[in-house]
Amino acid sequence: MKSTKLFGLHAVQAALDYSPGKIIRVWIDAQRLDKRLGKIIDDLAALGIEPEKADRKKLDRLADGNNHQGIAMEVEMPGELPESDLKDAVLSLEKPALFLVLDNVQDPHNLGACLRTADATGVQGVIITKDNATGITPTVCKVASGAAETVPVYQVTNLSRTLRWLKEQGVWVAGTAGDAELTVYETDLNRSLAVVIGAEGSGLRRLTKEQCDFLIKLPMLGQVESLNLSVAAGVVLYEVLRQRSGRS
Repeated sequence: MKSTKLFGLHAVQAALDYSPGKIIRVWIDAQRLDKRLGKIIDDLAALGIEPEKADRKKLDRLADGNNHQGIAMEVEMPGELPESDLKDAVLSLEKPALFLVLDNVQDPHNLGACLRTADATGVQGVIITKDNATGITPTVCKVASGAAETVPVYQVTNLSRTLRWLKEQGVWVAGTAGDAELTVYETDLNRSLAVVIGAEGSGLRRLTKEQCDFLIKLPMLGQVESLNLSVAAGVVLYEVLRQRSGRS
């Protein structure tokens, strides 16, 4: 079993809300007691968990010097799911698909941010590559702020093959690329969809790009050529959400 440390009121509350069964240990500042911390202590008590009292130095050490707000928690880390689980999930869908696909994304901060946005926009799963990419790490869990527990992460060996299979199931594959002819706002995204985002700097790999049904881009009116990939994923996913809501 892999575990990680969470710290701060928001991250700890997210663990209580979404994965209480994965809590292993909790430490609280013996000198601090306020309303928000008191609520968390009450929630822990309801689960039969008694937090350990710790001084500030120990909490600083547990949080690697980050702002812990008087609380730290050790939790069982969520794991990546295999391709077979992805297929089961797709075949059992009762509404249009929405998946986020990350092609060789290596920065755990980007994966964590993408998971958080995926949770907010109703994405049914994030698909990552097994090689040359980050998986779920303690950093991913911290940045995701609870979304690593709520959004399934599917790890696949051959992304091109996986995209081809998704298309066979009626899922359209939309790749993001700076050389696309149409922007995200000029494209019909109100369909079963897998949005593919390329790696930091290099973008989509050739074989991945070839499997895309169509390519879309974000309008860039300034001097920079591209956005951070997690920001780009957020813009695209919220446009999907807007189109599905039927708003102009």
